Amino acid sequence: MPLTIRTVRPDELPAWFEAFGSAFYFWLFDPNALAAARRDAFEIERMVGAYDGDTIVGTFRTFASQLTLPGGARVPVSSVSGVSVRPTHRRRGTLRRLIADDVERATARGDAASVLISAEWPIYGRFGFGPATWQTSWTLRPRAARPEVEPVGSIEFVDGLAARKLIPELYDRYAAGQPGELSRPDYRWDEALGLVEISGRPRWRGSIALHRDESGALDGYARYHGDEVWEDMVADNVLILDELHALTEEAELDLWRFLAQMDLTATIRADTRRVHEPLRWYLADGRAARGGGALDFLWLRPLDVPRLLGERRYERDGSLVVAVADVVDGKPGPGAGTYRLEVSDGTGNCRRTDEAPELTLEVRALGASLLGGTRLADACRAGGAITHRAGALERADALLRTADPPWCSTWF
Repeated sequence: MPLTIRTVRPDELPAWFEAFGSAFYFWLFDPNALAAARRDAFEIERMVGAYDGDTIVGTFRTFASQLTLPGGARVPVSSVSGVSVRPTHRRRGTLRRLIADDVERATARGDAASVLISAEWPIYGRFGFGPATWQTSWTLRPRAARPEVEPVGSIEFVDGLAARKLIPELYDRYAAGQPGELSRPDYRWDEALGLVEISGRPRWRGSIALHRDESGALDGYARYHGDEVWEDMVADNVLILDELHALTEEAELDLWRFLAQMDLTATIRADTRRVHEPLRWYLADGRAARGGGALDFLWLRPLDVPRLLGERRYERDGSLVVAVADVVDGKPGPGAGTYRLEVSDGTGNCRRTDEAPELTLEVRALGASLLGGTRLADACRAGGAITHRAGALERADALLRTADPPWCSTWF
């Protein structure tokens, strides 16, 4: 019997979560409890199942978000999560059909792109996604770290309830100015601040520090918790930084300075941070901060090419006629076509054209390079581009590149 792809009914939520858990077996949870917790938080019309008869054998969920492009424009995107296929139904085209269904839904909604965090590198390039942002883990040795910056403003502690009233709006102001960052669903803050516990996940327990500028205006925050380590009566505690964001570099550095001066702390560990952290260059000893290797994070699939290329800003001017190869389940995808991109004074204008292309790009290569964090030349090294005019790939690579890489810190 062929699979049926459709949205789930409210009474099917436990079965949807049970199907999801069959693939992610390491995340132990009660499907009924999780369904009850998520019933009002998730948009059920964006929860889709692949059905083999009456049995859900594949899951797919999205939520609405805003993605910040280079220059600060924000565009609507479909954030993809909850993707799974039962181990009994792998290698049958289930994921291909779920993605084809979602691309159609997202295009109809007017989303400019789809984004996701890929559990495995090889999967999503086949469906038009490319790695658009990168992240790494940083380790700071506070006893050797002396930030060469003076304190600015003030820092205060708040509990989760107080933070719930302040941090979401502050985060959104930060995200609006950070290329690559996403807006966050409101319900996520209850979990992030430890106000609720979700089946299968421990309640977050930690400290929340707010930063205010010299006028008293809120301009940054940090969430962190600790791992207690004592060896021979010596405190070698680890401060685990869950999140640190600020509206200015001065506020961000002041939060780092505050954390580095915490007593009893031997190590600060921060995950999902920028590959190039400004902090290192403000330390008296730059070796006190050590970053790991760059890892892919946010993957992007273009849907509305003219909007994406037309609304982002550029750091150099130029023009290009590019054809985008986009195939979804054997048919032309929403990004397919030929476009003329004109950039003047950093502002882009992109429209469809009948002109002969100078360059043909696979949609996954465009998705990888669109935010400026992945070089187009790198995304095309093993294929993904056909040059019709000498130098076209190099010109496209230069146009899309940005001096400051995009960064996304939002798990979903």
